[in-house]
Amino acid sequence: MPTTIDTVAAEAMQLPEDQRMTLAHRLIASVEPHPDPEIEAAWEHEIHERIHRYDDRKSAAIAASQVFKELDQRLVR
Repeated sequence: MPTTIDTVAAEAMQLPEDQRMTLAHRLIASVEPHPDPEIEAAWEHEIHERIHRYDDRKSAAIAASQVFKELDQRLVR
């Protein structure tokens, strides 16, 4: 009898939480496209620049709740 998604899911739910998280990550990673090294390098550079600006107090953090509130307001229009 072939294994079904329901069978696999039921068995996975028996795993400890940390193993379920690892499994979920592996499944998602298996269907994501391979990253372009140039794009990854550009994002890495951007991340470092943002951290540097934050550390130098040239930018400020915004609470996630505020960001989502503003996004909701923009999307409702």
